[in-house]
Amino acid sequence: MAKKGRKYYEALKKYDYLKEYSLDEALSILKEIAYAKYDETVEVHMRLGVDPKHSDQIVRGSVSLPNGTGKSVRVLVFAKGEKVKEAEEAGADYVGADDFAQKISKEGWLEFDKVIATPDMMGVVGKLGKILGPRGLMPNPKVGTVTFDVADAVKRAKAGEIEFRVDKTANIHAGVGKKSFETEKLKENVMALYDAIIKAKPSASKGKYIKSMYLATTHSPSVKVNVQSISA
Repeated sequence: MAKKGRKYYEALKKYDYLKEYSLDEALSILKEIAYAKYDETVEVHMRLGVDPKHSDQIVRGSVSLPNGTGKSVRVLVFAKGEKVKEAEEAGADYVGADDFAQKISKEGWLEFDKVIATPDMMGVVGKLGKILGPRGLMPNPKVGTVTFDVADAVKRAKAGEIEFRVDKTANIHAGVGKKSFETEKLKENVMALYDAIIKAKPSASKGKYIKSMYLATTHSPSVKVNVQSISA
């Protein structure tokens, strides 16, 4: 773990890091303690009451943040035929097939943030699983990135749709905007993600579903959110 600097520990002194705050309070504190000179990403970290070792307890999905992510998203689409033009007209940054697959596998090219593919291209994309998978870039029909409606998928990606997935330790991590966003806009984005995760609750999950929730910026300490205050 990287050693924390002086500014990090100074930020910790500005609030009670052991206390649970309402979402409004947590966002207000976060804006006060964020110290990096650039416009940091605001992150949500949630621990869920699921066991990811069981396939019927995997939590995964996508959600369109009402106020976007605050960053431009570079979209790569694997398509052929008429779907190429459709993707280009929708605003995709890169559209192709084997040419981009070769560029990724042989040159290590990864200058994109989102990958969308038509179902008939998954034979090509599937070979890139070891490269795209660990980076969270592999297209998946469950989150709408394997589809023949590439125009809609590209537009959603550009407008601020994000994906979420529980990791091996039952945690979900997601960026929901930038520090410069108005507090109300950040709150709307956090709530959109929260609601999507609630809806994605597996039927096999028993007991308390959302065990804890924290907010942080890229470099700041985390602020604990009272989950009951959100769901009340």
